Amino acid sequence: MSSPTVTLALDLIRCPSVTPDDAGCQDLIAVRLAALGFTIEPLPHGAVRNLWARRGRAAPLFCFAGHTDVVPPGPLADWVCDPFQPVLRDGLLIGRGAADMKGALAAMVTATEAFVAAHPDHRGTIAFLLTSDEEGPAVDGTARVIETLSARGERIDYALVGEPSCREHLGDCIKNGRRGSLNGALTLFGRQGHVAYPHLADNPIHRLAPALAALCAETWDAGNEHFPPTSLQVSNLQAGTGAENVIPGNLSLRFNLRFSTEQTPARLQQRVAAILAAHGLEAGRHYQLDWRLSGQPFLTPSGELVAAARAAIAATTGLTTELSTGGGTSDGRFIAPTGAQVLEFGPLNATIHQVNECVATADLDQLASIYQDLLRRLLT
Repeated sequence: MSSPTVTLALDLIRCPSVTPDDAGCQDLIAVRLAALGFTIEPLPHGAVRNLWARRGRAAPLFCFAGHTDVVPPGPLADWVCDPFQPVLRDGLLIGRGAADMKGALAAMVTATEAFVAAHPDHRGTIAFLLTSDEEGPAVDGTARVIETLSARGERIDYALVGEPSCREHLGDCIKNGRRGSLNGALTLFGRQGHVAYPHLADNPIHRLAPALAALCAETWDAGNEHFPPTSLQVSNLQAGTGAENVIPGNLSLRFNLRFSTEQTPARLQQRVAAILAAHGLEAGRHYQLDWRLSGQPFLTPSGELVAAARAAIAATTGLTTELSTGGGTSDGRFIAPTGAQVLEFGPLNATIHQVNECVATADLDQLASIYQDLLRRLLT
């Protein structure tokens, strides 16, 4: 028979919640939380479902944060099971969202149930902030809920985001920050023509090549003790008609800058513009560059939340956990600016977004134990 955590994870995975569809996940969780005395408050925005639930009114407020949406499953023929009909095999729970992050959501709920049963009069407040818009644009999810809470004067003191953070063993890594993410969409203007008459055309690929090489070779900063150096990566480069004898008229380039606390978006934009200008490219005349900021970097230094998380992990697993700011963005970037201490801790990330995504059932049970101990350390 499956444990309560694994059973709930199975139920959540059976909800085909491909972003931004929640597909009933939040309803399952809300029923469990309401039975514990939580006030349940749906905060939908457009097609996105959000849930804010809290038990208590006093400080400190500890918040479990996470998302019920998942990425598309990919080729169904490559799965060992229907990705939304999960199976238990050789100690693994296999299904879309098992690691990212329905397993962690299940552990949060069962940990809270066990903690409240043991400490019905705990101090402070326990809250859940759930969204179905993390794997998508992340516009109408956690960011909207934080806007609502801030307008009402509700303040989160500690937030635990259940993103899969571990590498080889449960508890070997927790994320105490993330780099910022700045996206650039560059359109370079040229003049289409015949490859045999280059003097009658203006090849945007040739015009961009030296500047692109300089952008990719640029040392933006050296990072610091918490963050690696800022990195620029090209994600898309498109030009041409597909014909062999046509010089393209325009070029489209998309790139991303993952940046540390050593940088600001404004400084990065200025340096990109300066590099383009140094290679003879003038804004408006030669190119258009549009920017989109996905998130600012954030860092939770050593403090109550970090200490409690490390102690809870050590007590359950015996591991000394590493602090990391690596990886992509998470919804923690919307919570941290409110002044909350924010950590990300969940299961192994080895199979996230892959075919046959899976998590060890023993890890889910240990994760629930760690979450319960974390609540005990902070709220008793």
